Amino acid sequence: MLSSSWLVTVAAIVLALLISGVLIAAADTAVQDSAAYLFARPSDFFSAVWTSVSEAYVALFQGAVVDFRADTFTKAVKPLTETMTTSVPLILAGLGLGVGFRAGLFNIGAQGQIILGAVFAGWVGFSLSLPPGLHLLVAMLAAAVGGGLWAGIAGVLKARTGAHEVIVTIMLNNIAVYLIAFLLTTSQFQKSGSTNPISPDVKDSALYPLLLGNGFRLHAGFIVAILAAVFVWWLMGRSTIGFRFRAVGSNANAARTAGISVNSTYVWVMVCAGALAGLGGSAQVLGTEGVLTAGVAASFGFDAITVALLGRSKPLGTFFAGLLFGALRAGGFAMQARTGTPIDIVLVVQSLVVLFIAAPPLVRAIFRLPAPGARRERRAATKEVTA
Repeated sequence: MLSSSWLVTVAAIVLALLISGVLIAAADTAVQDSAAYLFARPSDFFSAVWTSVSEAYVALFQGAVVDFRADTFTKAVKPLTETMTTSVPLILAGLGLGVGFRAGLFNIGAQGQIILGAVFAGWVGFSLSLPPGLHLLVAMLAAAVGGGLWAGIAGVLKARTGAHEVIVTIMLNNIAVYLIAFLLTTSQFQKSGSTNPISPDVKDSALYPLLLGNGFRLHAGFIVAILAAVFVWWLMGRSTIGFRFRAVGSNANAARTAGISVNSTYVWVMVCAGALAGLGGSAQVLGTEGVLTAGVAASFGFDAITVALLGRSKPLGTFFAGLLFGALRAGGFAMQARTGTPIDIVLVVQSLVVLFIAAPPLVRAIFRLPAPGARRERRAATKEVTA
């Protein structure tokens, strides 16, 4: 899955959109009505199919990239800024999961790590009084510490007892969900005078600055996501510890023979992954929402698994995959509002992308793409025959 070519990835996305188009057409009432007399007037049926699918995808584009029907420039470009805003936690959590995947650990606990990062960042944001700038940095550091510690639990259990990280991180996700629900009922976290499970507002000094002014929600968390992608590129490709991560992921026994402490590497991989996911939580509470709620993580932690797989766990690929899924999220609501297409279609697209990414031979068979290394083998065979 992680070694498939970019062409297979693009083909998987195309297949997902094509199959989702079939579902969009099947759910449209005009298509259903015209299907009743398909053989009498097939043109009506195909016209209805084209209208339903094209309008849905145009609405998706308008809600995610550019609304070319808007009457002002601000309204026209606002969908793109919403995509960028939504993509921040997806990119950060996806980068963390990608680090784990390349180190041979299937960490699926980003949901809980985002929650703990948001809890730590939120508490620092609304309870401490620090100068602007410093307050934000401390809150971001707290988010990274919270996510890193939560993921580190799974790393320690993996290293000391051999407990499988999939089971441990699933359980930690559930614990995190109930933990934040409990915390928001305590006097330290619940907003004064409110009976709702919501925290006090994060102080202005701890909020991510808005990049384009008050008319947009895009905040400096997007810059943090870019810097995090650069950091992961350096970590995994240029640093000694990144080499250890990759060595353990490629062959743990060989890495152990070479003198690398595999158990300590497991711990540091999980801490690093959790810290990145925790920063994703800070983007929510310090940027988009401004408060801590039980739904602060939404489904970002689970969607980040798809983002990391789609990006083949590489920083650049994960960054663009996060933007794609941010666009699907942002545009899905516009698609539903303007065309009545169920928002679940967006979830179908995401699920189909995962399905096809997980089955590269199927995608290659459908599009008649060569198998990995096939061209090199043919060239080598040609040279041997020529010689």
